[in-house]
Amino acid sequence: MKKSLYALAMSVFLFSCSKAQKTAFAPEALASQLSTTSGNTLSFQEILDAQKGKVTLIEFWASWCGDCVKAMPKIKAIQAEFQAVNYVFISADKTPEKWAEGIAKHNLNGNHYLMPDGMKGTFGKSVDLDWIPRYIILDANGKIITYRAIETDFETIKTTLKSLN
Repeated sequence: MKKSLYALAMSVFLFSCSKAQKTAFAPEALASQLSTTSGNTLSFQEILDAQKGKVTLIEFWASWCGDCVKAMPKIKAIQAEFQAVNYVFISADKTPEKWAEGIAKHNLNGNHYLMPDGMKGTFGKSVDLDWIPRYIILDANGKIITYRAIETDFETIKTTLKSLN
């Protein structure tokens, strides 16, 4: 019985740690180079620096992701409600062409970047990307307020954005 309780307690602890909200990005994430729609590259640190002064919602997505496509109307509703927020879309698409097609098809307004090696590559691992769509909220100073939110967390996302505006 004691072994079973211990195993259960350890499982809960490990699960909660794996889903923990982080307060800082890993150095590998900050150094990662992402592509811009114009074909240039910027480090994730440069992308974050450009957002300072405004609350920012980062969405990790891909045009091939059914859950991402289903969440698009909710993101658009959030954009309509929170117009002062910066929106950064980071795609896990496999090619720049598919990425560009997805941006156009879904009429995504915001700043767009492409991960160099998909969600299971170096950058994806450095931001603990295990599911998309995934959202990160930063305050106006660039501090991480919410590190891990998914498409079922839209009410929490809205509440957090309201508290920051």
